[in-house]
Amino acid sequence: MGDRFDTFDTGFFSGNRARLRQRYGGAAPIVVTANGMMQRNGDCPYRFRQDSNFWYLTGIAEPDIVLVMDKDKDYLIVPSRDIVREAFDGVVTPELLSRRSGVEMVLDEKEGWRHLGSRLKRVKRIATLHAAPAYIERQAFYTNPARATLCRRLRDYNDTIELVDLREHLMRLRSVKQPSELEAIQQAVDVTINGLAYVTDRSRLAEYGYENEIEADLTRGFRRAGCGHAFDPIIASGERACQMHYLANSGPLVSGELLVLDVGAEAGHYAADVARTVVLGEGGPTRRQQQVYDAVRAVQEYALTLLKPGTVNVDYEKLVEHYMGEKLRELGVIKTASHEAIRKYFPHATTHFLGLDAHDTGDYRQPMEPDMVMVCEPGIYIPEEKIGVRIEDVVLITASGCRVLSGELPHRLL
Repeated sequence: MGDRFDTFDTGFFSGNRARLRQRYGGAAPIVVTANGMMQRNGDCPYRFRQDSNFWYLTGIAEPDIVLVMDKDKDYLIVPSRDIVREAFDGVVTPELLSRRSGVEMVLDEKEGWRHLGSRLKRVKRIATLHAAPAYIERQAFYTNPARATLCRRLRDYNDTIELVDLREHLMRLRSVKQPSELEAIQQAVDVTINGLAYVTDRSRLAEYGYENEIEADLTRGFRRAGCGHAFDPIIASGERACQMHYLANSGPLVSGELLVLDVGAEAGHYAADVARTVVLGEGGPTRRQQQVYDAVRAVQEYALTLLKPGTVNVDYEKLVEHYMGEKLRELGVIKTASHEAIRKYFPHATTHFLGLDAHDTGDYRQPMEPDMVMVCEPGIYIPEEKIGVRIEDVVLITASGCRVLSGELPHRLL
């Protein structure tokens, strides 16, 4: 159910359930669903990725299972698989699920929903994870329907039942990392660093003709290390480096242009997220490219001094934006450091949480705490000059400040 970096024991998942119970504090049963499989095209599904909250509570990487936490008893409801599906997708035994999750009671679909259904008719509320909209306009994608399906099914048993949202409770728990989580993140970071060091070696970089060739070697390196990608890698050169989420990775590599590599391995379900910018060819960076790179690096160094316990992200982002405005003025890119002018060339946030998701759950309104893991990724993008620079590092908040977990990878235009 895991990979070679998945060293989490049963106690981790049992402990997370106990912490959720304590944080929630209510008497209502807790019901949480796994993700469902999603169609890619025809009869082919996308590679399955578990709902991060469900994995955090169970460690189970199988679809369609339901976790019920009722009073002091937990149980799993597992849908049946016919002989054909077992032949294609494998057999999932109750023993394996129990050994992984620490949940001793595993019920089949019919018995499990009969058991839960009788309880649903007698309670006024159920705690679960509210479903996101079917379509999220800002990201322009459809969401996994598993949570919405579960909510409808719960109300089929009791149409007056109140559904209490657990998302904030799990957000608080997940945002502060435990030692085993920090170990997995560091492993993901190390694999990422090794991959980036390999593809940006000067002699090797000179052999690549297209962005996809670099992606292929990164993928090979991650897979040989026992990892996959935590998100689709961004390998963007020239003017394509000015597109934040360029994913085609198909353009030609042209000597003298800058190349942004924004990638992350996933180890034991935990993500890395690291970005470096390098210059292609043997001539080295132009004076202008070096100026822009140095400005981004200066902003990152300033931002890192602010990442410490007690810092509130909203205030932090304003300070970084102000400093970025000074650098953009020095570069002659803007005349007035207004919010609109700065965001034209620095359109994304500097920092986000990192963990089970590359953009992990966390409350940006609350002060930072020790053992939170963030990234620090300022960037400057000047499409009219075909210059895009992004530098991103993984950062652990410590008792006295922060520690850069990806600092072994050099910061320089090679």
